[in-house]
Amino acid sequence: MTLFSFFSRSQFSLFLLTMFAAGVNGAESDLPRNEFGQPDMQGIWYYGSATPMERPEELEDQKSYSQEQGFQLAVGLRAAAKLTSSAIDANRSAPPVGSKIAQEADHNFASFRSNLTEIDGLYRTSQIISPANGRYPYRADYKDYVQRLILDGHGAFDGPEIRSVSERCAGPTAGPMPPMTGWFYNANMQIVQTGNHVMIMGELTHDARIIPLDASSAELASAQWMGRSVARWEGDRLIVETSHFRPEHSWWYLRMSGELKVTESFELITENEILYRFTLTDSAIYTEPVTVEKNIVRRAAGEHIYEYACHEGNYSLPSILAGARRQEADSANAER
Repeated sequence: MTLFSFFSRSQFSLFLLTMFAAGVNGAESDLPRNEFGQPDMQGIWYYGSATPMERPEELEDQKSYSQEQGFQLAVGLRAAAKLTSSAIDANRSAPPVGSKIAQEADHNFASFRSNLTEIDGLYRTSQIISPANGRYPYRADYKDYVQRLILDGHGAFDGPEIRSVSERCAGPTAGPMPPMTGWFYNANMQIVQTGNHVMIMGELTHDARIIPLDASSAELASAQWMGRSVARWEGDRLIVETSHFRPEHSWWYLRMSGELKVTESFELITENEILYRFTLTDSAIYTEPVTVEKNIVRRAAGEHIYEYACHEGNYSLPSILAGARRQEADSANAER
């Protein structure tokens, strides 16, 4: 007698569903948990990716590469990573006359990435998954904080307030600030959990998000550099909602207004991987919400976060403003 003949068709379907549910629950129970019964996400993580935030326009609505395309991309990135870490020929010739020398060394050893965002076994063409074209849906008439200052008649170098937050080291530019875009170097962070808080500290720029799990404890009237965050557990997913951002935090990689709201989801998939999603809602900048999805991977045992001190020896901002004042003075003298 077969198993199917022992059960009726409806009983057999119910049996399969029950077994499937048991398997899913069994998989969830295998997740490491802390003393509070939460999925244990504590530790040091890396949230960078070689996958671009926006999808190349020619790929249109292609959400993922084929397995062969993804494989070739991964091979190429690993080869490039090996090349950048190899010794430079001491007998190499000088750069061509007139060529631009930028921050190639910094890029090679700090910003270069070889990991692609891989979800459900496929490499993504962009981190943005909605809208369908994988690109920011900017309003045709949007103006962020800096653009409004310029429209009001201010020059791009009139004062520190009009320079980007990253240039000023004035706030958490690309670190633990929600959302965690991870476009820059040092895309490392540490997670600490307690019964009523979650702390996320970024290596860049060494700021900490202390997020309460109790909404009543997050009541603040004023805007904050990293917004006002409150978290809750939905099953085994940590949901973090953030609003009350300072609009001057807008910059070229994340245009935003004071209306920005961010909803993040942290889901522990395995002991060493978090599926991270966030949705941006900002009707002053975007025509529709923007959703991003990517992996966060655990750093190897023994790897740590180190101090990142943006202001130490940072003379770029006063030098930029001093140069602008000198250009103005030279221009005024030439007109006399």
